[in-house]
Amino acid sequence: QVQLVESGGGSVQAGGSLRLSCAARGFPMDAHCMAWFRQAPGKEREGVADLESDGRTRYSDSVKGRFTISKDNAKNTAYLQMNSLKPEDTGMYYCAARIICPTTMGAHTEFGAWGQGTQVTVSS
Repeated sequence: QVQLVESGGGSVQAGGSLRLSCAARGFPMDAHCMAWFRQAPGKEREGVADLESDGRTRYSDSVKGRFTISKDNAKNTAYLQMNSLKPEDTGMYYCAARIICPTTMGAHTEFGAWGQGTQVTVSS
């Protein structure tokens, strides 16, 4: 059974950092695309970053240069390092998995495996 469990969210001030973790069970992360999404209240879910099994990464323009997606295949865990956080980064963050990353970065309807989410709140 595929399971994704996020952790690491919290409340920080603007300019701070957080590292989110996504522990995967039931499938080998090294052979899958891993992605992070976020959703603010009243807004659509948006793609933040994805990581193909061959190591290629993509980021949304709003987080490029501040966030880094990575994974530890031995631990079957993906990470999202978030630096220089801004209030507009506030939202529920979800990790998702797919065999290969979709052609369009952030195409959340293409992912079938999701975690329960972890809340990130950035205050000004």
